[in-house]
Amino acid sequence: MQHLNIYFAPLEGITTYPYRNLHHKYFGGVKKYYTPFLAPGPEQGMSVKEMRDVLPENNKELPIVPQILTNRAGDFLLASKKLAELGYGEINLNLGCPSGTVTAKKKGSGFLLYPDELDRFFDEVFSDAAVRNREFFVSVKTRVGKNSVEEWPELMAVYNRYPIHELTVHPRIQKDFYKNTPYLELFREILKESRNPVVYNGDLFTQEQVKKFRDSFPEVDTVMIGRGLIRNPALAELVLKSEEKKPEAVDNSKSDIMSRIRAFHDELFEYYRETMSGDRNLLFRMKDLWSYMLAEVPESEKLAKKIRKSQHVPEYLAAVDEAFAAWGQIFEPGKAEK
Repeated sequence: MQHLNIYFAPLEGITTYPYRNLHHKYFGGVKKYYTPFLAPGPEQGMSVKEMRDVLPENNKELPIVPQILTNRAGDFLLASKKLAELGYGEINLNLGCPSGTVTAKKKGSGFLLYPDELDRFFDEVFSDAAVRNREFFVSVKTRVGKNSVEEWPELMAVYNRYPIHELTVHPRIQKDFYKNTPYLELFREILKESRNPVVYNGDLFTQEQVKKFRDSFPEVDTVMIGRGLIRNPALAELVLKSEEKKPEAVDNSKSDIMSRIRAFHDELFEYYRETMSGDRNLLFRMKDLWSYMLAEVPESEKLAKKIRKSQHVPEYLAAVDEAFAAWGQIFEPGKAEK
């Protein structure tokens, strides 16, 4: 079995540069971090907020891949060239976002319903001199259809016509959002048919799930994990240590990992407290994070209610102390999380 590469998938509103930098500071195992999507326009380009997230000075020593959401080749190329000037060598096209507000504009996974237009998009992108000269590589994150998996063969034919750097496949359709089970048998066919390198994405939340996937697909050497890494920020390094068969590095690290998760949370909290105005905005941001992290914690419904209902910082921190105490009691590195 080949060495596993793990990419950190973007989550809008969470994995911005402060989060990425602190994750990289406290945890290992991630080979690439993808930015939440940038949505360039034909005239204004990228917003100030979007540019701030990709500025090199805000992403020092981080392996970053900017992700772009658009259905216009010209906008994609203009933004990509600006990003290449900042030093980025790979740009990712988002064809996976299932949000209704996005797909209604024929973007994200909404673009998948129009394979002819997608083909023309790629033809313009890959005909551009900057792309042909490899000033930057173009990768793609996709679902397997908008309304039905029967859309996939035509999409596969489009992807196979172009030298895509990596094709990250989330084997669900847009209508699934993040429910139902990924179409793993279809993914198996995609591995056989794709002329481009394939990365797997979808429902890898625990070490046990990653191991099961690896046993089923030993030929896949790269996975992208989003929600699983938000739930347990140490997941990538635990997976890799386990694969390297270093049980002593895993089994003896419970207190170390839990202390790092707590330090990571606390430093992120302090950053937002210094940069955001008022408890309300600060706690809204942190509650969003806990909506994922509480999946690792016993009695999560009871604790979630306390965190959700907190209106002021002392109240929030008291609830967080309880959550970490409960998490620490059951956290077992090297074993499947419950």
